[in-house]
Amino acid sequence: MKYKGYKDLKVYNLAYKLAMEIFEITKSYPKEEKYSLTDQITRSSRSVTSNLAEAWKKRRYVKMFVSKVVDAAGEAGETEVWLNYSLDCAYITKDKYDYFIEGYDEVNRMLYGMIDKPEKFCQSSA
Repeated sequence: MKYKGYKDLKVYNLAYKLAMEIFEITKSYPKEEKYSLTDQITRSSRSVTSNLAEAWKKRRYVKMFVSKVVDAAGEAGETEVWLNYSLDCAYITKDKYDYFIEGYDEVNRMLYGMIDKPEKFCQSSA
């Protein structure tokens, strides 16, 4: 498949959708969480997509591309931890937690597919 930009990536679109849904759900978190859990989970969820955008712009260099995709996976993992806290603090339901975790499982599968086969996404140097 020929990609015109990072917005064509299925993983980008899923991660963006999840980040926006996390942003919406955190509006109901207690005000005392504003500068801790709320800030952390929205930041990490958004960083998945921003790292993908950076990876795309660096795709001429396979190692740099892979490094930024690994960073995106790291941010997805961090988001999962904040979701664990959100569930354990009773800020989200188990159903909502399961929905997000399943979404990030899919994001991670796609990210590691990109890491394993970067040539599908990177520009050739020829």
